[in-house]
Amino acid sequence: MNDNDLGHERDGEGVPPASPEEDLTMLGAFVDGELPAGECEALQARLADDPRAAARVAAYRAQKAALQALCEGARVAGEDAASGAAEPAGSAPAVFVLRAGEPWWWRAGIAASWVAVGAGLAVAATALVPRLAPGLAPLAFVSAPAAARSETPEAFARRADIAYAVYSPEQRHPVEVGAADEAHLVAWLSRRLGKPLSVPSLAEYGYTLVGGRLLPGNTGPAAQFMYENDAGERLTLYVASSARDRDPVRLLRDGNRRTFYWSTERTGYALSGPQTEPKLREIALDVCGALGGKPGQW
Repeated sequence: MNDNDLGHERDGEGVPPASPEEDLTMLGAFVDGELPAGECEALQARLADDPRAAARVAAYRAQKAALQALCEGARVAGEDAASGAAEPAGSAPAVFVLRAGEPWWWRAGIAASWVAVGAGLAVAATALVPRLAPGLAPLAFVSAPAAARSETPEAFARRADIAYAVYSPEQRHPVEVGAADEAHLVAWLSRRLGKPLSVPSLAEYGYTLVGGRLLPGNTGPAAQFMYENDAGERLTLYVASSARDRDPVRLLRDGNRRTFYWSTERTGYALSGPQTEPKLREIALDVCGALGGKPGQW
C-alpha cells in the first residue's frame, strides 16, 4: 500500500476518499493526541487491519521520541555548561512539537539539501586544508575519527531509552529472535558484538524473557533483550561496547520512562522500563552484579 492507498473510502458509506495529505495529517494528529475521541477510536480500529498505516504511526512515534530525546539532551547540555550543575531530578522534559505546517516530505527535502551542502563543504575543506595550512592537515584527518569514537554515558543512555520507546509498545514484532531460541539468540548477538553476552534472569521480579534483537550502536552493533511480566509491562536491557572501563549506576529520566545505565569492563549496559515499576532500581543493581559489576559501582 502506498500513500495514495491511504485515502480509501471508509466502511462503504460512500464518503469521498481523503487525500494522501489529509490522511497523513490525521495520522500525525493521532500520534500527537490531537484527534477527537470518536475519530481516535475509529482510527485505532482501522490500524488493527491496516499494517502499513500502523507501521507509519510506529515510525512517527519513533521519530517523535528520537527528536524529543535530542532536544532534551541539547537543553540539558546547555544548562549544564552555563550553570555547572546537573538538572534537578524532578524537572519536566522539554516540550517539542513534532508536526509543522509544511508536509513531511517538504521538511525531509530541506534536511537532505542541508546534508548535501554540508558534505560538499567538507569535501572542499579537505581539499583546501593541505594547501592553505599544511601543518593543520594531520589534525584535520585525526580528530574526526576520534570524535566519532567518543560517546558520553548520557548519550549511551539516551540511545537505550529511544530503543525502549520504539520497541516496547510493539505487539506483533517486539523482538527478532524469541526466547524459545535463547541459545541461538545469545550466540548470534555475542558474535556480532565480538564479546560473550549473557542474559540475566529476572524471574524473581516476575519478568520473563521475550527475546532480543540486533540494533545499531554508536560505533558498531548493539543488542537489546526484552522482558515482560504478567501485567504486560516490559523492560529492556541494552548492551553495547564502551570506551569506559567502569562507570557507576546512574539514572536517566525521560517522560514516563526510566533508564539505569552503567559500564563494566568496557561494556555499556542500560536497563529501561516504565516509571510505574517501583523496583526498577533494585532490578538494575541486581543485573549490574550479575553481569560482573562491583558494589562500588552502586
